[in-house]
Amino acid sequence: MSLYPSLEDLKVDKVMRAQAHLAQSTPAPMPALPEGTYQALPMSAPPMGAPAMGAPAALPASTLYPNLDDLGDYMGLCLNSEEVQKNLALVPFSDTVAVPFSPSGGMVRPVTGSDVGIRRAEIRPGLREVILCKDQDAKVGLRLRAIDNGVFIQLVQSNSPASLAGLRFGDQVLQINGQNVAGWSVDKAHKALKAAAETRIEMVVRDRPFQRTVTMHKDSSGHVGFIYKNGKITSLVKDGSAARNGLLTDHHICEINGQNVIGLKDSQIKDILSTSPSAMTITIMPKFIYEHMIKRMSTGLLRSAMDHSVPEV
Repeated sequence: MSLYPSLEDLKVDKVMRAQAHLAQSTPAPMPALPEGTYQALPMSAPPMGAPAMGAPAALPASTLYPNLDDLGDYMGLCLNSEEVQKNLALVPFSDTVAVPFSPSGGMVRPVTGSDVGIRRAEIRPGLREVILCKDQDAKVGLRLRAIDNGVFIQLVQSNSPASLAGLRFGDQVLQINGQNVAGWSVDKAHKALKAAAETRIEMVVRDRPFQRTVTMHKDSSGHVGFIYKNGKITSLVKDGSAARNGLLTDHHICEINGQNVIGLKDSQIKDILSTSPSAMTITIMPKFIYEHMIKRMSTGLLRSAMDHSVPEV
């Protein structure tokens, strides 16, 4: 699973890397010896003017107390004691601090790495196969749309076989029962689904190629820093988390933490945003593609028929 951290994660990651380097460079304490036991330190012949035999040579101060300037050599940072103290408040401490590293890129994800919203919203690369069956009305609960010689999912009905199989608005359908659908019209694709067997429909799909996800963090007032109207992002707050992490205007909000919000009223979207955790992932689509996707669909149909349930991870 490929999870992408936010800009705030990268800042915390730098602090945790610095701590890990300090922990590795600090020498381990000498083991405790039983009382009365003497252990001689290996020493070479002292040069002229050196301490007398038996007096251990003084260790360099940098060995006992690592210099903060060394951190800059390790990770290209310029950290002074004031900067370190300011950033340490971001990192939770315990008696034993474990710094996890991912096997792929070594990126620490202390803020959003375990957030369930990211996993629900993840757009996976590659293809996947979906097996569907029809409901009691001989339907699968899909409405398709043809764009640029491709077939895309325009509507997933709630509590339908398509919804239970994990299909989402914007998924691209590549095959239906082994037939490539590139160049098909919407009517031909719908007829293929209608003519398929009721107990097994095999589909190959690609996850939401026109959409992307942006992970942000709420500030102390509970905002991430963007304004929307009718589900479309209209403005960004200067220096807000939305602007820092690359959210764009003239994009429609498709999902919040993986939950579809297309067709919902702004007040309903506001409720979902306000009840979301401090780290949230928003899935967006460019305005001109979104309007083409929902063409000839009423807002009432999107609101009443679209699956707005919270997906399982």
